[in-house]
Amino acid sequence: MSVKSSISLSAQQDAFARRLVAQGRFSSVSAVVQNGLDLLRQRTEAEEAELAALKAVLTERAQSDFVSGTEMETRVTAMITAKRRSTRVDG
Repeated sequence: MSVKSSISLSAQQDAFARRLVAQGRFSSVSAVVQNGLDLLRQRTEAEEAELAALKAVLTERAQSDFVSGTEMETRVTAMITAKRRSTRVDG
């Protein structure tokens, strides 16, 4: 479902969007803006997933025995990967 919305673009943003449409990369300026919002949503979700994984690691760390830096790095990487998969965030 589409929702109409009025937005303001700078002259630079408008020129860039229109250039992408003229090049045939998008069908309209609206499609350019929609794609930009989708990319921002994906980036935001990825950042949120990484933050949640880091918070989980810190919580676990506060409640457990000492873990070496190497082991912690392995755990953090695994948790971020798992969180991205569970939220289907590519990054």
